[in-house]
Amino acid sequence: MTERGFTAAEYGILRGSQLFSGFSQEDFSYALDFFGARAARYEKGEFLHRVGSRLSRFGLVLSGRVQVHMDDFEGNLLIMANVTPGKTFGESLCFLEREEEPVTISAAEDTRVAWLGTEAVRRFSKDVRDHELRLRFITLVTGRALAMNDRIQILSKRGLRDKLMVFFSQCAHQYGGGTFTLPLSRADMASYLGTDRSALSRELSRMQAEGILEYHRNRFRLLRPDET
Repeated sequence: MTERGFTAAEYGILRGSQLFSGFSQEDFSYALDFFGARAARYEKGEFLHRVGSRLSRFGLVLSGRVQVHMDDFEGNLLIMANVTPGKTFGESLCFLEREEEPVTISAAEDTRVAWLGTEAVRRFSKDVRDHELRLRFITLVTGRALAMNDRIQILSKRGLRDKLMVFFSQCAHQYGGGTFTLPLSRADMASYLGTDRSALSRELSRMQAEGILEYHRNRFRLLRPDET
């Protein structure tokens, strides 16, 4: 472990992330101090944040997986984000400093997280390095807004088939091809799509029977990607 609580492998995850990539060792250390980076460990099912409390720091997943949840108007749990190593969560919520946030954040697996703060982002500074780090943070927030637009495109579809078509199209774009492995259980996938697990399983079976896709567990292959 280092003085900040990160392992050597976790340093590699941090340095490969959008927020810290391309820095010299000196500038990387400066960036960690700028965001007040510190490591924390969570067991599967443990809450990182609960509804109704303030999120004072945002996170970068080092290992494992984090899920961001929200209840819909009928009280059904929706997965808003499934966050894998190297990706961040909670940037906007942390920066806004609202006293109560309507989301729950939990560890979907045994997880290690780098917690980061935004205090230095708000402070005035003429340091060029600070300016660069602010721009990177703004880029993260902008990217999150675009990701939420993808989510809205899915939830705006009425039928489950249409939701799946949009979802798989987004996955093909994200993973760079028509074959990909999703880091989601069927229950999590159903929650993300706003449906129930049984309905999802039936629709996937129909799509496979119709020659639209092939799948085995979490591995999917689009056979007719033009339909997505």
